[in-house]
Amino acid sequence: MRYEVRIASSSSGEKTRVIELERNASGWRVTLDGRPVAVDAAEIAPNTLSILLDGQSFEISVTPSPDGKLKLQTGTREFTAEVIDPRAWSGRRHGIVEAEGRQQVIAPMPGKVVRLLVKAGEHVQAGQGLLVVEAMKMQNEIRSPKSGTVERVLAKEGQPVNAGEILAWVN
Repeated sequence: MRYEVRIASSSSGEKTRVIELERNASGWRVTLDGRPVAVDAAEIAPNTLSILLDGQSFEISVTPSPDGKLKLQTGTREFTAEVIDPRAWSGRRHGIVEAEGRQQVIAPMPGKVVRLLVKAGEHVQAGQGLLVVEAMKMQNEIRSPKSGTVERVLAKEGQPVNAGEILAWVN
């Protein structure tokens, strides 16, 4: 799953970072701005995380705010983080921001595939719906991360899926 996160602090201003998370056999593979990083995280108390990032340890206090942003505090440093809705990416920055190369489409949450919207071999646009997964009685349309051809659809209607499971490939 790909996230765009806007991080602001009084000392370093505002930055937008792209974080990609992919579940694998040993946990998660994390890429930050296209660079793989070693990360391990554990919640050690309510709203408090212990994060090991590239060998450095951080204890981060997380406080949600009413505007949907998160206030993060580690030591004496304070940050504000906001996850930018990926559905809004397509309207910004002179057109569509899309992934490059062969992309796997992953189930963002456990649920059941209720509808396939495309077949292998079909051409799709970035942001076009590929399939619908129902989770907790809500239907979520899973969209293509890029324009291209649907190489394979691994999911079938009625199939239960786990978070992180590969549903399709777009090339």
